Amino acid sequence: MAEPHEELGTIHVTIDGIEGQMARVELPDGTTEDWRLASLPKGVREGDVVRIDVQGGDVDLEVDHEETDRRHALGQRTLDGLNTGAPDGDLDL
Repeated sequence: MAEPHEELGTIHVTIDGIEGQMARVELPDGTTEDWRLASLPKGVREGDVVRIDVQGGDVDLEVDHEETDRRHALGQRTLDGLNTGAPDGDLDL
């Protein structure tokens, strides 16, 4: 009889940058690692959020377009909020 597989769950990582055959990946704890681009979903781009689903011995990776769009929108709203109070014209330093 086969051993039952423990469900490990899902995490999201963000593609921080791509150079050549390597991708800099931001992990959920904010640290980064370099991963081989070939180990990620085909067509992945900088800024994409990749969902990694681990169920027993199976690992499924796919670009989570909905989460990517949500995070981009949140970042834009944050930037817009910061720029709201910015003075117009040139700044003198």
